[in-house]
Amino acid sequence: MARQPRLVIPGLPQHVIQRGNNRQAIFAAERDYLLFLDLLQASAERFGVQVHAYVLMTNHVHLLVTPATHTGVAQMMQAIGRRYVRHFNDTQGRTGALWEGRYRATVVESARYLLACMRYIELNPVRANLARTPGDYRWSSYRCNAHGQPDPLVVVHDEYQALARDAEARMRAYRQLFCVDAHDARYEDIRLAASKAWALGSDRFIAEIERLCGRRATARPRGGDHKSDGFRRINGV
Repeated sequence: MARQPRLVIPGLPQHVIQRGNNRQAIFAAERDYLLFLDLLQASAERFGVQVHAYVLMTNHVHLLVTPATHTGVAQMMQAIGRRYVRHFNDTQGRTGALWEGRYRATVVESARYLLACMRYIELNPVRANLARTPGDYRWSSYRCNAHGQPDPLVVVHDEYQALARDAEARMRAYRQLFCVDAHDARYEDIRLAASKAWALGSDRFIAEIERLCGRRATARPRGGDHKSDGFRRINGV
């Protein structure tokens, strides 16, 4: 069966996931993380992609990005892959594929899910028991978004900007988002949308994405009220 084209709308954020093949490690040393971040920054700037949040886990990467063009994210990920895979294979004395196929991505409704998606991404190390708090983990955007640590990679999104009028208040409001249960009820929606390449948002948002992209942007409903968010949640779609 042919793969469906990704849902890409320039100007709308995307949650991107790239995993290691067979869940193998894709970072083995500090230099690997540093090189990946350098390549991400250079490629994002080159192809017109804004990075709002990220986390580099041992065997996968999460990004929240907004492309200026239809091809920006794909070009960015391809450019990173060419350089990084060659580096990792050379330093680890290995050959063959590093990634688990092509990256996965979903388009995200900003007003409803962007901040939740940022929180989902930056809490990954906590959920994986790699850190006690998101601020304890070095390889993510949390210290920048929550504490103002300089990070040339991060570009502030309008939804983050709207948290408060000044930088200190914004960071304080952002930190408050993390003072609740690490397993937000929306997390399963975020996970499923990214893994299945569905749109992440309200019914109206999904319908508009389907109209613009000319394909389904969520799972095919099975009985009941096909248009309700509650139906999707109950049926795991």
